[in-house]
Amino acid sequence: MTVIAITVFVVAYVLIASDRVNKTLVALSGAAVVAALGVVSSDDVFFSRKTGIDWDVIFLLLAMMMIVSVLRKTGVFEYISIWAAKRAKGSPLRIMILLVVVTGFASALLDNVTTVLLIAPVTLLVCDRLNVRAAPFLMAEVFASNIAGASTLVGDPPNIIIASRAGLSFNDFLIHTLPVVVIVMAVYVVMLPRLFRGSFDVDAARVADVMSLEEREAIRDPVLLVKSGAVLVAVFAAFIAHSVLHVEPAIVALLGAGLLVLSTGLEKSDYFGSVEWETLLFFGGLFIMVGALVKTGVIDRLAQLATDATGGNALLTVLLIVVVSAPVSGVIDNIPYVATMTPIVAALAASVSEEAHQHALWFALALGADFGGNLTAVGASANVVMLGIARRSGSPISFWEFSRKGVAVTVMSIVVAALYLWLRYFELA
Repeated sequence: MTVIAITVFVVAYVLIASDRVNKTLVALSGAAVVAALGVVSSDDVFFSRKTGIDWDVIFLLLAMMMIVSVLRKTGVFEYISIWAAKRAKGSPLRIMILLVVVTGFASALLDNVTTVLLIAPVTLLVCDRLNVRAAPFLMAEVFASNIAGASTLVGDPPNIIIASRAGLSFNDFLIHTLPVVVIVMAVYVVMLPRLFRGSFDVDAARVADVMSLEEREAIRDPVLLVKSGAVLVAVFAAFIAHSVLHVEPAIVALLGAGLLVLSTGLEKSDYFGSVEWETLLFFGGLFIMVGALVKTGVIDRLAQLATDATGGNALLTVLLIVVVSAPVSGVIDNIPYVATMTPIVAALAASVSEEAHQHALWFALALGADFGGNLTAVGASANVVMLGIARRSGSPISFWEFSRKGVAVTVMSIVVAALYLWLRYFELA
């Protein structure tokens, strides 16, 4: 059974990494094989916290997608982007910085794929008015999205998986990862002029065209905006108050989505319009394949090997996790990578007595995987989405153009993250 579990997982991983076969089909097929061959049972798949589908992750993503689907209809994201462009007075560099900040803020509250889908159309509009190439702006935004997504539990799907496995709350991510994300974002903004040098030349007449845009016209439904905004604020307030309310984020998000649907009276297509069913099914299949590795003892063996390799040294283990996670997540989508690593890190954390060092292990995984998503064009789902948007808009971004910029951003991010983990959890703990 162990050989079957490993073989299925490796084959599926290679196919997912190749990006030549639909990853959802691969994940579901792998799950079907391990289930059909008796590696995992129905109880293992649907009811076990250790080897089964993590329903907290599935339903948290589903609920947040429903809320965003409604919010998308209001036009609020277009409003924010146009407002930012006008406040920058048409300067391409200032516009890039403001859009990066807006993208970063939104990615901390929403899934980064959703943020990219919402920000990109307006970026294309502004770049068209300025007659500048959109590709640098789109890349700058997706880099910011992957960085800022590390700051909250819901900012990047890998964080949701880590939080569920480690028992971390929304506040835990705010306290532990937000500080380093702010530092990395500040350094990244300073890098922008040099990183995208030559992308900021613009004609004065084009600047006047951008200044003529009216952001208020972007708001299509003010009443819906008020309702959805109130629900979103209430949901995040409940996330933050988890230690008092003792209600899990998935339940909070589902209640918020349900309240929004009931209070707006929208059609089913309106609140299910942005739900990425393929992504949810992909998660399900992935959890089942990883569960097969857990049940057959593969994960425990890998954890033991990692412990032996580092000699049980917590600092060395933390640095190894963050440094290895970045390049691996840059080559292979960070979602399957984190789903595989969480049981290994859980076993490593169980062997560490100090709570600060346990936190360091988990957040090393989160920061390494999230920041590493910027390394290549296939490192994160948001990257793939953004490249597709750029290609369809007539401003294509090659794999190597993205990767050249991504390497610089990733190296900077990981160096800062490693220093932060060392200082916070070992030197100053």
